[in-house]
Amino acid sequence: MDLTPDQAANAVERNECPKCEAPAGSPCRTRGRKAATKYHTARFILVPALREELDVLVPEDRGPGRPWRPGPPVEAAPAAAAAKPIRIGYARCSTAQQELQSQLDALEPLCKRIFHEKISTRVKTRPKLEEALKLAYDIKEAAPDQEVILTVHELKRLARNAAELMTLSGQLQAAGVQLELLTGPLNGIYDPNGMGAMFFAVLAAAAQIERNYIREKTLEGQVAAAAKGNHGGRPKVIDDDMLLFARALKDRGVPVPEIAKKLTIKTGKNAGQHPSVASVYRALADAEASEAPAGPEIIAPRRPTRVDLTGPSSGTDLELMDRLTRQALGGATDEVTATLVEQTEDGTNDVVAALLAQARHEGEDS
Repeated sequence: MDLTPDQAANAVERNECPKCEAPAGSPCRTRGRKAATKYHTARFILVPALREELDVLVPEDRGPGRPWRPGPPVEAAPAAAAAKPIRIGYARCSTAQQELQSQLDALEPLCKRIFHEKISTRVKTRPKLEEALKLAYDIKEAAPDQEVILTVHELKRLARNAAELMTLSGQLQAAGVQLELLTGPLNGIYDPNGMGAMFFAVLAAAAQIERNYIREKTLEGQVAAAAKGNHGGRPKVIDDDMLLFARALKDRGVPVPEIAKKLTIKTGKNAGQHPSVASVYRALADAEASEAPAGPEIIAPRRPTRVDLTGPSSGTDLELMDRLTRQALGGATDEVTATLVEQTEDGTNDVVAALLAQARHEGEDS
């Protein structure tokens, strides 16, 4: 600011405040009818030399915090030259590990106020972007003739897909805020009116194509890494060597809290530290569960096997069958024997008849 605090206050007080309706020559006032400690933004941006300032204090001799009284009228200020455009910068990166300083270095020479944050564009509500847009809209509403530019390092810092970028471009067009890109094939300042409307549509399509290209390359990299055995994810806190050592200590009766103090994490953000007791318990339980038998063996019902039994009616005990046959022949008549023989010769499947016939033939031969 080229003006001293008193000169800045006098320049502000030459205009009426559109917010608290303080007349010319008076400081801004609060709702409690007291002199405000700061001039309202809608009032001091009416002064061309102060439009890029974001904070103008009320001098102490004007009585900030005291009951407000109208000041004497002042002479109208001479016409000022055209004001410089107000640039509001916005910088963003997705994760804490990414570098943000290069964007800030590019924005600082141009912008009086820079909003920056580390947040992914997958998050629909980004607080710092909302603050930057709100400030731009407020300045444009208070001074419609003032040129307001939202400056970003590159296009992808604003949105991830075409739908989101189209929504944002519609808001900028409705408010009359210009967009400035510092890098990329479409760098420059674009007015939302006239040819700028077509630019915003082309810009949205280009952002969607770039996003799809990045996604395809990411998937290709994941497939190539998986083919080499690297499936990503967080490294194990307790690796195989640590688990083997922990199980050996547990078999010797060492308590698990003491085992955790003897182990050291080798990789990851906690490298060099001891694993928690819960992690050791979980690793030991998983190892025991993987080595335990699957469960009791289920024995299905078996089909009965055929067994040849020996007995009087089985036909396999020859000595017994011969004795029974002789007893039967001794007490049977010739007619019965003849009938049995006839049945056997006719092909009847009768074991007793066959035996009787065999015994009769043997008796006749003897």
